[in-house]
Amino acid sequence: MSQHHTARRRAAALALAAVVALALTACSTPAAPGDDSSGPPPGVTDTTVTIGAHTPLTGPAAAGYASISAAASAYFAYLNAQGGVHGREIEYIVKDDGYNPATTQTVVRELVQEDEVFAIVNGLGTPTHTAVLDYLNQNEVPDLFVASGSTNWNQPDKYPFTYGFNADYVVEGAALAQYAADTAPGKKVCLLGQDDDFGDELIEGAELALGADGLTHVERYSVSNQDVTAQIGALKAAGCEINLLATINGFTALAIGTAAQFGWFPQWFSSSSGADYPTLVGYLGEDVGPKLLQGFTGTNYLPALGGDDEWVSLFREINDEYNDGAPFDGNTIYGMSVAYLFAEALEAAGEDPTRQSLLDAVASGDLAGNGILPLSFSSDTHAAYLGVGISQVDQGVQDYVGATYAIEGGDVVEVDATPVPLSGEGVPGS
Repeated sequence: MSQHHTARRRAAALALAAVVALALTACSTPAAPGDDSSGPPPGVTDTTVTIGAHTPLTGPAAAGYASISAAASAYFAYLNAQGGVHGREIEYIVKDDGYNPATTQTVVRELVQEDEVFAIVNGLGTPTHTAVLDYLNQNEVPDLFVASGSTNWNQPDKYPFTYGFNADYVVEGAALAQYAADTAPGKKVCLLGQDDDFGDELIEGAELALGADGLTHVERYSVSNQDVTAQIGALKAAGCEINLLATINGFTALAIGTAAQFGWFPQWFSSSSGADYPTLVGYLGEDVGPKLLQGFTGTNYLPALGGDDEWVSLFREINDEYNDGAPFDGNTIYGMSVAYLFAEALEAAGEDPTRQSLLDAVASGDLAGNGILPLSFSSDTHAAYLGVGISQVDQGVQDYVGATYAIEGGDVVEVDATPVPLSGEGVPGS
């Protein structure tokens, strides 16, 4: 797929989202933009800061992602028990959008206009968040740490209130393809991807590493159709040996399971958005999941589930105490990591935070996060991570293999990981 076609698809999707958002704004009473200098900003009292998120608690993406907001809530409960941030507890309102963009528009409007949240934090999904991107920026609501690797979030001039969290899909596609080229030269590399920016940008990254004709075959799917038999059959017929996946967890499992039914067992290389091992085993079943996932390769930029990192140990303790003993997986680490980053930004925003001071804190470049690479936020860059590590499953343990890639000057290069150490028991400012 050409970069021209990719850009054209992205422009069309954003244009449609803008039209819908403008219509939504026109038919409702807009929230007061920015901060009111005569009083505290929306969502801030002497004792609380209220933030909100949209996420799929039901629908096709729920099983893969509902645990993220639960983990973030658990971290905030832990943080509040330590005194919160500058003496304020964080109240986190999570609303279900079912991974449906139309529902996302409704629940985000409720969060902004009825719940009067200080910020939207970690709204999940490429098609879903695209549908509210213009609305949030027009109403000057901080739109922080979007749970998607779309490059749409990294447009400071067009969307000054929006910052991403995930490593972007171009970076992930480039890293996966480069790792395939480095470790299995000559093998046929193919791609199965969601039919939106997720798939487009993973293709763009893969072609950056492999060249415009480097992918042997590409197949696309829609999340509204949970049957990829035709796509898997076409990949098999093309002789694919390594399949890159721009898939959410449910479709990663669906692809691997469908291939196994064909008696076909290629190598699978997945974006971090669909690479959580415990979640995939949950879909595939304890009997066959571990066998089908042996050697499964993914990307990551946060502490690894299978590692002995201090962050992971802390998050396990928080999960046990504040998350009703929920299963601990990569989504747990993700949810607590993004919650910690918001707490760090809020602490840096000062004792009397405003929406502008919160945005200034993120843009300052001083936030550390807890990733394996430094955060990239600045006034010019609204992307969090510009590189990723490669993870692999071995005997049921998912951990880094020691290869970390970034895009520098248009080239895919291997870089050294520099994990951020745990400090202050995971409580910013302590």
